[in-house]
Amino acid sequence: MFWTLPTLMTWTRIVAIPLIVGVFYLPLAEPVRNLIATVMFIVFAATDWLDGFLARKLNQTSAFGAFLDPVADKFLVCASLLVLVHLNRCDVFVALIIIGREIAISALREWMATIGAGKSVAVHMIGKLKTTVQMVAIPFLLYNGLLFGVIDTGYWGLWLIWASAVLTVWSMVYYLQKAIPEIRARAR
Repeated sequence: MFWTLPTLMTWTRIVAIPLIVGVFYLPLAEPVRNLIATVMFIVFAATDWLDGFLARKLNQTSAFGAFLDPVADKFLVCASLLVLVHLNRCDVFVALIIIGREIAISALREWMATIGAGKSVAVHMIGKLKTTVQMVAIPFLLYNGLLFGVIDTGYWGLWLIWASAVLTVWSMVYYLQKAIPEIRARAR
């Protein structure tokens, strides 16, 4: 099921990356670039929920889709974080924490799946909370202005991205604790 509607929507998140990055190279005023990048990020990030919903509703779930979906999410988040670091809107330390965790937990999940223990590191509520906070922080930081003339998105985005970094570490510790018994059992 390589060319189903849900899988195509997942592919759009990957295609979105150079588009979002490219916006910041357009000869437009900074507030306009910020708005375009923010809207694009929100639209493409929303496909994460929509593609899963459609895959279940249309009975078009597939192993390939299950593989590609989290990869697309991670690419979109990591690319956006790198843009934010480049724009000095996100600390490189925060980006390293988030990107490093994504690599480590993806590798852990892959290894656990190969040994038949993938369920022990299945997605947990703390991981979902981390993702939610990230998905609010990133567009706030991309926008980097006053929303509705009241909300300083740069300020709140900074707080949220640091909260996301804390949740990132917390979720990584949680997943590692779940995996440790299996790791110990395999080491014997």
